[in-house]
Amino acid sequence: MTPAISVSGLTRRYRGQAALDDVTLDIEAAAITGLLGRNGAGKTTFMRIIAGQEFASAGRVRVLGASPVDNEEVLRRMVFVREDQAFPDFKVRHALQTASWFYPNWDSDFADALRADFGLPPNRAIKRLSRGMRSALGVVIGLAARAEVTLFDEPYAGLDPVARQLFYDRLLSDYAEHPRTMLLSTHLIDEVAGLLERVVIIDSGRIVLDAAADDVRGSVTAVSGPAAAVAEFMADRHAWSRRSVASQESVVIAGALGDSDLARARELRLSLEPLSLQQVVVQTARRPQAERTSA
Repeated sequence: MTPAISVSGLTRRYRGQAALDDVTLDIEAAAITGLLGRNGAGKTTFMRIIAGQEFASAGRVRVLGASPVDNEEVLRRMVFVREDQAFPDFKVRHALQTASWFYPNWDSDFADALRADFGLPPNRAIKRLSRGMRSALGVVIGLAARAEVTLFDEPYAGLDPVARQLFYDRLLSDYAEHPRTMLLSTHLIDEVAGLLERVVIIDSGRIVLDAAADDVRGSVTAVSGPAAAVAEFMADRHAWSRRSVASQESVVIAGALGDSDLARARELRLSLEPLSLQQVVVQTARRPQAERTSA
């Protein structure tokens, strides 16, 4: 299947500093992909270039098979919603009506239902909305557009936990009925972990992990116990990280553990704890650059 988003050698420099450094990545169609990483890792720059809102310094970008730059045919099939989304001096209902003219797959009934779900007053000026309500308006537009490529760059960060859960629920249920390519950027990693089909981790402008979410879940484990027992268990294994306190040691290892590994850990009285997706992101970012391309 042709990827919905494909970049090759993508680089973006600001005054000599590389925000994106030779990124090559394919994002498959009709899947929910998480673009994860710490602040300043390059997530927003990547999304802005994909959305045609910023130029690359080098490299090739294709969205739905074509360059998004000044390409109305591609841009009308894509929606990009940001945390700091700017709106004209409109009322809520005007913003939704304007969006309906631009996006060919717009669903007005769904937009009205979402607006009601989030408690958005249709006749209130957007400039008078709270930060959470402005975030909710962006979410409504992003979902109701039903664009073939949907980009969410942390627009839900301004929502409270109840509203965020509402967003996740509505996204998942609508995606099940209307599959499309969704790329979610977030630092609330464990909250969205259950939504993701693919995980892309970016750090210092480089892709350090690109894998199916199911392959990532449970693939990294913390092994803890007496230092001597940990050393015995770790024979011929590579540790992502190590931490020692007195005679106890904890190491992080990648890769699936088989029945024999589990039995050996029990025999040595070691604790095995799978890392959450957020912990995997943290551990991946901490690894030396030379080691990051290996699992």
